[in-house]
Amino acid sequence: MVLYLFIIIFLSDIGCDIAEDNNGVVNPEDGKPEVEKSDKMDEDPKQEVQVQAVEAEPKVKDKEIPSVQEEEEEPEMKKRHLNVVFIGHVDAGKSTTGGQILFLSGQVDERTIQKYEKEAKDKSRESWYMAYIMDTNEEERVKGKTVEVGRAHFETETTRFTILDAPGHKSYVPNMISGASQADIGVLVISARKGEFETGYERGGQTREHVQLAKTLGVAKLLVVVNKMDEPTVQWSKERYDEIESKMVPFLKQSGYNVKKDVLFLPISGLMGTNIKTRVDKSVCPWWNGPCLFEALDAVEVPPRDPKGPFRMPIIDKFKDMGTVVMGKVESGSVREGDSLLVMPNKDQVKVVAIFIDEDRVKRAGPGENLRIRLSGVEEEDIVSGFVLSSVAKPVPAVTEFVGQLVILELLDNAIFTAGYKAVLHIHSVVEECEIVELLQQIDQKTKKPMKKKVLFVKNGAVVVCRVQVNNSICIENFSDFPQLGRFTLRTEGKTVAIGKVTGL
Repeated sequence: MVLYLFIIIFLSDIGCDIAEDNNGVVNPEDGKPEVEKSDKMDEDPKQEVQVQAVEAEPKVKDKEIPSVQEEEEEPEMKKRHLNVVFIGHVDAGKSTTGGQILFLSGQVDERTIQKYEKEAKDKSRESWYMAYIMDTNEEERVKGKTVEVGRAHFETETTRFTILDAPGHKSYVPNMISGASQADIGVLVISARKGEFETGYERGGQTREHVQLAKTLGVAKLLVVVNKMDEPTVQWSKERYDEIESKMVPFLKQSGYNVKKDVLFLPISGLMGTNIKTRVDKSVCPWWNGPCLFEALDAVEVPPRDPKGPFRMPIIDKFKDMGTVVMGKVESGSVREGDSLLVMPNKDQVKVVAIFIDEDRVKRAGPGENLRIRLSGVEEEDIVSGFVLSSVAKPVPAVTEFVGQLVILELLDNAIFTAGYKAVLHIHSVVEECEIVELLQQIDQKTKKPMKKKVLFVKNGAVVVCRVQVNNSICIENFSDFPQLGRFTLRTEGKTVAIGKVTGL
């Protein structure tokens, strides 16, 4: 009896579908065979249901797919996507500012905020509650320090943003590097509180190192937000703001930023949310006539990207979920469901089963998007972060040795930079131990041309071309062909000692 009911309902559903396909008009002739078939149910109901299912399936598919594609492709066309990394010294207020942005853009509701407020109060850390939105694990909340790179999403009128909240503490700089290597814009958060700016800016402070790393990692545009302007020692003082700006400008120039074109300073209060979504009130800060943070982010020009270029996606993470899923940011080219790709340097041929942007499944995605891609043809344990998902026609080069041009920033005490020097190489999502095999030539910083004399060692501030060797195959490109996969940093014992670009493979 139940089976009969199920069959009748199933047939009536299909009838509705067919009616919809004919704009709601059911052809009387179409109906006849259905009635006849239902009379014959006694003979072979199972077979009948199978026939119906097979007949109906293409119709349902034809009807669904275009609508799904339209829904998915619409947001992709409407709004551009940018990755924003929050960098700066520990305790400058990066997570709090990130949390406030999410709250003001409607990503977090009032009840959640109240819950965090109570949690922070119980830990006697009342002013940390906004940071809890970004710092989700217990270790981060207890210490009040970001450890991992937090990720969150928000939207303005014209742009979809992914916030990457990088750790400020010097022990977690490698995590900050992985965050910054995916970013299009940097927001450098500086604390205006007396003593805090000075600590971050002086030698050994993270403000300096983060700026240098951001420039090396390809963060072309920088918003310098002077935070904690509401602090009792500051009280929206123009003198303090100007003092910070005057100290930062020469340093930003020295790090390679064009301060007039690529850098914007603005005052905010991350904790109070002042000058973030709406401009600061004149009664609070009479001297500020510039934009608020949301306006400044919206006005940033998107770096040019090539949707038709060879596909490149450095893998930053992988996990198992109904197959092997890899995460990363598309640096070039586009990807569609069903595409065949290579996982380099292992040359594993894989097929794209599904593509996700945030939580939404899409049919295709272009450059600049953060994706999760489900693959078939490779096991999760065969993939390491630093591998690159690449097009089959033009795979990314895999090498164990390359030529690079380096700027020596700050060597450890008494160290000299010569053949045999060992360090940790960071290039896109690759972290590998490396050795300098040979110094080829030193560059004269005034003429920008190679010096004639043979170079055996160099000291701080020198620019040198050298051969670098790694133990395992890594996927990189020449900086001139592909800047995103051709910039690198060298670090030793927790300090960035040199920054460079790949000039020869």
